[in-house]
Amino acid sequence: MKNGEGVDRADGYAEIPSGSFRMGGKSEGDHQPIHAVEISAFRLMKHHVTNAEYAAFCEATKHRLPEFWGQDRYRCGSAYPDHPVVGVSYHDAAAFAEWVGGRLVTEAEWEYAARGGLVGKAYPFGDEIDPSKANYARTGATGTKPVGSYSPNGFGLYDMCGNVVEWVADRYDPDYYARSPKTDPTGPEGGKHCVIRGGGWHSGPYCVRVDFRNALPAGWVDFAVGFRVTKDVT
Repeated sequence: MKNGEGVDRADGYAEIPSGSFRMGGKSEGDHQPIHAVEISAFRLMKHHVTNAEYAAFCEATKHRLPEFWGQDRYRCGSAYPDHPVVGVSYHDAAAFAEWVGGRLVTEAEWEYAARGGLVGKAYPFGDEIDPSKANYARTGATGTKPVGSYSPNGFGLYDMCGNVVEWVADRYDPDYYARSPKTDPTGPEGGKHCVIRGGGWHSGPYCVRVDFRNALPAGWVDFAVGFRVTKDVT
């Protein structure tokens, strides 16, 4: 089955191979130090969780609908089935992931996947960004677009920059990179905020870079924050 923009839903997950990469960037303190990370193979949803997929979860589990459900200005609701869901908290996202037999992707897994096999590049497709490659603020974007509206990266993943920012599994610590384990890091044990990655339709070019980090309280809901699901390879 395909959505209106051509994303093949028959296999909703991409196989991300094991490997190593240099995580982080030089632009801000919490992006440093750049450090080597080894990642085990995993499977990552090719696209953001959509309104239709999240509505099915809510109907099956009686979970509450997103904060902005039914609001056209945020393309949130049954009228926009193939747009990424927004208005969900970290806890909402984790509950959906568990319901489909998965989990939220770790911050290290996310950055490794977003890079798509490229080394030292600012974006999932290279060092330059333009409106033909992502949905971000400088394009004049006024909201989300259907998942798969742009070309995928080297791992076959869509919207790893722009469209919606993504909740990931890790708690936020600005100094975590200095002590992060080399293999499959999962973030600090605690913290008031949870990491978000990728930038969205409301973000500028700087904030949609693959190394950019930000964070929100776990209970926060936002008109530009969604998520995707990962599954372990057994």
